[in-house]
Amino acid sequence: MKKNQKYTLGLGLIATLAMTLVACEKSFDEKINLNSDTPGNTVVQLYMATVGASRNYVYVDGRPQNGAALSSGSVFPTTGYGFMVPSGSRAFLLRDTLSTTTQVPLSFANILDRGKNYTIFAYDTISAVKQKTVVTDIVIPADTTCRVRFAHFAYSPTLMPNIDLFSFKRAGNVVSNIAPTDVSTYVPFASALNDTLQVREAGTTNVLAQLNGFFPTQKRSYTLIYRGSHRGAAAVRFLSSFVNY
Repeated sequence: MKKNQKYTLGLGLIATLAMTLVACEKSFDEKINLNSDTPGNTVVQLYMATVGASRNYVYVDGRPQNGAALSSGSVFPTTGYGFMVPSGSRAFLLRDTLSTTTQVPLSFANILDRGKNYTIFAYDTISAVKQKTVVTDIVIPADTTCRVRFAHFAYSPTLMPNIDLFSFKRAGNVVSNIAPTDVSTYVPFASALNDTLQVREAGTTNVLAQLNGFFPTQKRSYTLIYRGSHRGAAAVRFLSSFVNY
């Protein structure tokens, strides 16, 4: 009789433990799909150039990707060089999560090629959010230089001029004549130098924005972006930078 009681008690404990483990599995909230097939993925960065944006989250196929809200001037992820997204046709959603927001949600689809890197630029204003997705062509320099590219995503309700990116160390333009919403190709750039960069109206010395203390690391790739309100005062126009690799 005692043996039967012990046997029954043991079965009861095992059943309780099994139910607990199942309950724990069900409580796990997997926000991002786990995918061990890394070669089948792509790497994506998102830059928020949208004027007035705040509390923004990006979703891929309905799943949230960022933990902290993004505002104008933010890049996601803030550390690392991108977040993993399965290749193929993907549905993206960018929206402000505040229930009373006046920002228009932005839904778009991208076809992502396996093994490539992409940058999504969100731009314009919160009442007319737009996006442009470009390939981030990562090539590691064989020498001690780095690589930079230049993006033009400032906002204006009227026609904006093309712009140049001027370097004081070079005493000349890094890239020239970039049209609104265009992103240049990467160009070699001297690393380990503390440079001052200016956005200028193409072909002129008229300064629109300035970045002091650009100090790039060798073999890295950077994006420099002109953003903010082009029609506003200099205080609301920016030349920003972020690392792609």
